[in-house]
Amino acid sequence: MNARTAPRAAAHPFPALVGYTLRACLPAKRWWGVLLPCLGAVLFGWMATRLPDPPDVAFGSVARAGIFALVVPITCLVIGDAVLGADVRAGTFALTWLSPVPFRTIVLGRWLGGWLIALATIVPATALATVAAGVPRTAGAMALATASGSAAYMGLFLLIGVVTRRSTVWGLVVVFLGERMLGGALSAIAQISPLWETEPVCLGLAAEPGMARLLRPGTPSGSEAVGRLADTAILTPVGATWHIRSPPPADADA
Repeated sequence: MNARTAPRAAAHPFPALVGYTLRACLPAKRWWGVLLPCLGAVLFGWMATRLPDPPDVAFGSVARAGIFALVVPITCLVIGDAVLGADVRAGTFALTWLSPVPFRTIVLGRWLGGWLIALATIVPATALATVAAGVPRTAGAMALATASGSAAYMGLFLLIGVVTRRSTVWGLVVVFLGERMLGGALSAIAQISPLWETEPVCLGLAAEPGMARLLRPGTPSGSEAVGRLADTAILTPVGATWHIRSPPPADADA
């Protein structure tokens, strides 16, 4: 058998998995759930100009309450649930165990596809929010914060999607009860929370001096916070890969 008649080696499935995630996992109605929060991010930036504080302090306060606490996690929840949790609820995720593709490739492909969607939507929106707020020098820090935070959130919601069929409900519980309430009161939770680690990336690296005064004492900021988010972005897909090796019972709904 010569090179002309030899069968072609099978292409690596990873690009196909990422492409499938980008094409099929976000139907039109879910795109509204992504684009509306992105519009909200720009509106939050504009709202900062209505406050009597200096522009950098006003934007830092609005970003903390609106962009980091609401827009980023909710947008990532919509995307993260779409790339995996929706398949679990629909019952089609059971086909995953029939695929010859390694579990780690499946999880990484879904994670990367979701993160690419976040990079194309929420990251530009939050950068535009700084322009709307009159602090364009903060756009780079905001983009880096949103990019690293969305990577961590994507892994977290991917893990929730394979652990429970009610991934949307539990995702909201984690964000609003675990991160906002408990993370706001307990420093130990804030140290591992994407919410409390995304915000100090921006505040710590921003060119505006007034924003640094909004940093929470005792939590890492700037590049150190990026490292914490990278740890979460790596460990959560590893946990998801480990969990999907054993498929849940067909009637499991917890």
